[in-house]
Amino acid sequence: MSTDKGDVQVEVTYEGDRITAVRMLKQPDHPQTTAAVPKLVAGTLQAQSADIDTVSGATVTSEGYKKSLQAAIDARTS
Repeated sequence: MSTDKGDVQVEVTYEGDRITAVRMLKQPDHPQTTAAVPKLVAGTLQAQSADIDTVSGATVTSEGYKKSLQAAIDARTS
């Protein structure tokens, strides 16, 4: 997913139907992004979906993350 700050791409790992890990394959090289990633991943593991909160100070990265995450989830279910 392209954003104003750079590309965002995630990889989702499942055990059965449960999301067990999310790994950033691409992310903007920015301190706020680095700080936001653990929060985004934790939110994903808790919600088990892309319906997670945006991280304050990393809105652009958060939105790119959520779109990339949703695309990864959709690809698995199609």
